[in-house]
Amino acid sequence: MNTRSRAAGCAGRLPLVLSVISAAVHLNASAAEPSLLDAVVVKGERQKSFAPTSVQVGAFRDQDPLDVPLTNNAMSRELLDAQGAQGLFDALRNTAGVTRSQVSGSTYDNLSIRGILVENRGNYRLNGSLPVINLIDIPLENKEQVEVLKGASSMYYGMVPPSGIVNFVSKRAGLKPVTSLTTTVNGHGGVKAHVDVGRRFGGGDAMGLRVNATASREENGIRNYEGKRGLLAAAYDWRATPTANFKLDLEHYRKNVSEQAAITLPAAVAGVVNLPRVPDNKTNLGADWARYDAQATNALARGDFALGDAWVVSVETGRAKTSRDRVYTTFQNYNNDTGAGRVNVSVLKGQAYTNTNHRVEAIGRFDTAGLQHELTLGASYNRRESAGWRSGSAQAAQNLYAPVDIAEVNPTLAQAGYPSEIRDRGLYVYDRIAIGREWQLLGGLRQTSYRSVSRNATTATSYTADKVTPNVSLMWKPVADLSVYASLLRGLEETGTAPLSASNAGEVLAPAVNKQAEIGVKARLMKSVMLQTALFEIRRPQTTTISGVFQVGGLSSYRGLEASASGELGRDLSIVASAVVLDAEISKVGTSNAAELGKTPENTPKQTLSLFGEYRLPQVPGLAFNAGVYRVGKRAVNNSNQGWIPAYQTVSLGARYQTQWAGQGLSLQANLENAADRDYWSTAGNGLLGVGAPRTLRVTAKLDF
Repeated sequence: MNTRSRAAGCAGRLPLVLSVISAAVHLNASAAEPSLLDAVVVKGERQKSFAPTSVQVGAFRDQDPLDVPLTNNAMSRELLDAQGAQGLFDALRNTAGVTRSQVSGSTYDNLSIRGILVENRGNYRLNGSLPVINLIDIPLENKEQVEVLKGASSMYYGMVPPSGIVNFVSKRAGLKPVTSLTTTVNGHGGVKAHVDVGRRFGGGDAMGLRVNATASREENGIRNYEGKRGLLAAAYDWRATPTANFKLDLEHYRKNVSEQAAITLPAAVAGVVNLPRVPDNKTNLGADWARYDAQATNALARGDFALGDAWVVSVETGRAKTSRDRVYTTFQNYNNDTGAGRVNVSVLKGQAYTNTNHRVEAIGRFDTAGLQHELTLGASYNRRESAGWRSGSAQAAQNLYAPVDIAEVNPTLAQAGYPSEIRDRGLYVYDRIAIGREWQLLGGLRQTSYRSVSRNATTATSYTADKVTPNVSLMWKPVADLSVYASLLRGLEETGTAPLSASNAGEVLAPAVNKQAEIGVKARLMKSVMLQTALFEIRRPQTTTISGVFQVGGLSSYRGLEASASGELGRDLSIVASAVVLDAEISKVGTSNAAELGKTPENTPKQTLSLFGEYRLPQVPGLAFNAGVYRVGKRAVNNSNQGWIPAYQTVSLGARYQTQWAGQGLSLQANLENAADRDYWSTAGNGLLGVGAPRTLRVTAKLDF
């Protein structure tokens, strides 16, 4: 079997999985009949690049992005460092189609991809597996890479909407010891310190430990906003034997800040929502005592076991828990001209969300009838629980354009949120078949057994689903650095959980089937630039709010063209660019929301664009300048398209200098976000509006010991 043929059949995860189990076994195997472990690669330290060469998400874990028959984007540590990324949206703004939804992002980032909400309890994953809960800023300090696998991912992850999976890859101890101290200050008075320590130890450096710790005082320039944030995380790995490898990830983080108030939509007049003028970007209509106090603990354990040369068995188990107390302020019933209105202050106590996740998986390679197979067999179990909470509210006068201080309120609390539980079990099979030298057929089936129960004061609502959904892709690789693919996917998804603004808040809606088709081309140029382009169509259930009730109200379709480029254009210039043109339409409605037929789903832009580049000055070694521009097209404020928030674009600027100080590595960096200090509506959805953040200068110093 020649190298090219073997690569076609082995383009999946197995060789890299085996490489971390044993870098020494069978390295001198017989050349006459190569064994599975002949493909083992001993991986050294990562190369700094804006274009990672492997992803760690879903059924494509440990694969080259060229071999993934879906649109995927990976933001490397080098890119995140160059941008001085502080939060989730900072990382994902480099990805086409990503927008904020509902909230402005000062407490956490609620996001949509291609106009479809990224579900906060199922679509965010740690190391390709554990569903972490995105109701508090997910830390980046202990992450090596952030990835987005766009579209339907139900075959591997179960009940998730087809917006995409956002995956966080942990930093781990490498061959080179790491000890660094990073301090960051911003122009509003925020201060952060971050310590990162990594070591390998034990016989033959069989064990590795990476510890990250962060503490910060939070200030972002928004009125009445202040607080603190902390992180403690550890990533441990152990090559126990030549055929067994173990990993353990633990992270705990907390954030306690004043929450920025949301702005409700004005009532429609004659079928039109007239928006107020955009307030100053430092505006906060809430109070400094309106706290958002949240904490999260995530734990994930994994074991990989080689069964001879042909099979690897992986076992994973994990748990994620997030709890929060929240004083949530909404501004409503206001006059567009004068800004006079009222705030509703909701005090929410005892919100808690827990995900428990287990997976067992076997990956093997074999030949049948001249075809090479890489077969994945797996079973997964996910239980998601939401505790009940108590709530009370009060109102006070406020003004959109001339905010006043609000006296602290202590309303009587009553039961408002009720417990819910979701159980999602799945069995799946996925086969990558090499047909000759250039073709691969990828096919999979998932059998899902699903049950959800959500309760209110008097009744319980339950849904069940048992269904088999298929996935099939065909890939052509005429040369090693070019792939052309076509994919058809079907998946079950939870259609959503009613938001706090709905009268049925907390209710889990019925599951439904979504469908996706995609054709695309991927290429790697000059061994360092990754290009992707794809045409896609997604059809899924459409949620809407009718008479205050959040419900499924028809179907929507999303057709689009997406393109991206990332990597190094020579020695001195690195770029990451992406764009999407989207045609989204509500294609089917019920009798009670007939006015939405043919309209654009709320908060869905027709185009987004991002471009970021860094230029390293040849004349001054270690000095680099960067700049980025990010554009989001206009978006409808509701499904009836009664109003639109305008398109906006922001600009970022930065510089960094890497040198030596007292024999140690020193990096000095400055990043300026929203450089023009624009006022703009950053988000819409669920009857809410959010304002973009003010201009922010961050200065960072990192010392490597």
